[in-house]
Amino acid sequence: MTKTALSNLKTVRPAPDDLPRSLLNYIDYRKSGLSLNHIVGCPLDCGYCVRHLFENFSMKRPHLIVDDEIAVQELVGHWAFRAHTTPIQIFNRATDPFLPGVKTHLFRSLEALDGRGFRNPVLVITRWKIEPSDVERLEALTNLKLTILVTWSGIDDDRVEPVSSAIAAGSLEVLASSASRVKKILYWRPIISGLNDTNDHFASARRLSEFADATVFTGLFYREEIRAYFREAGLPDLYADVARRKVLPRDAERRILSHFEGRPIFRKTSCGVAFAHGVPDFNGHFGISEICDICPKAQREICGRHHHRPDMEVIRSLARVVSLADLDGIEISDRRIEVSGSHEAQRYFMQHALNFQVHDRAQPHRQHRHGRAEIGWE
Repeated sequence: MTKTALSNLKTVRPAPDDLPRSLLNYIDYRKSGLSLNHIVGCPLDCGYCVRHLFENFSMKRPHLIVDDEIAVQELVGHWAFRAHTTPIQIFNRATDPFLPGVKTHLFRSLEALDGRGFRNPVLVITRWKIEPSDVERLEALTNLKLTILVTWSGIDDDRVEPVSSAIAAGSLEVLASSASRVKKILYWRPIISGLNDTNDHFASARRLSEFADATVFTGLFYREEIRAYFREAGLPDLYADVARRKVLPRDAERRILSHFEGRPIFRKTSCGVAFAHGVPDFNGHFGISEICDICPKAQREICGRHHHRPDMEVIRSLARVVSLADLDGIEISDRRIEVSGSHEAQRYFMQHALNFQVHDRAQPHRQHRHGRAEIGWE
């Protein structure tokens, strides 16, 4: 990105009146918690970005929907917010939180939450430049359990990712040199067959992991909108089909784990965050033992001490809170709670309240797939 382009980003514009409805709803519930996205628009043009799914990819300038204080007040007043418990993400859906101009609103939002005394886990995902002065301001927070997840892929095809991965690598090094209270994750994604799954890529990721408290690896959301974008850019299809879940073939995982032997690496975001802070996983993955078989022994012990099969009446009480229709159809095992007719917000709210996995029968989690697409595992 040019200096001229960056200078144009130092001021965030007010959002236009015709903003799509999917973006006006700037608080939603996702697997890593309540997601606050009151700024939309990003110039980084990462071809795999979820902005394709929210009618937002063409908006290159960041736009502010509401003031930070209003956004934070709406967040903590949301029906799903629980003080000191609910995980929170900020600016993870429609912009990058460390873009010039945007990071001012990131700091204000974090400080507004921290100033209220909340100790909730907060996840901030970026692939942009972090300055030492940014870390100094983040380190001044005293209550929130803050984790910065630095997205790095090593992809050098401009049609997929025009912004150099060296920027993210530099941000991780800055965090390593100056962050203490704030935890840092190498967010190695998306790993795509034929693009960035060579031994050289794996070796580079391992070297970068030395600057992080943990490494989380994951594959590609290969939805129809993203496949169409890549086709228009002249790329052949990355996989034979699209999928609802992320694609990461079995062989790629096997080779990744071989390269990372002896380093803390995790299949799930919340597992890496939990390890970095020395706390149990807020998504309760411990019941799915094959997810946890790569976790360090000390982390498995922490999660194991906090893994308790919840009482059915407690489950049904939470199901009523989220207006789950089929209360009688709820089943529980040592691995997971199973429900029917649910949407993601309902399941994830219950999951975070219980620290126990909640799955829907219509979208089963196949054993040893780790919640991923079937592609490459058949």
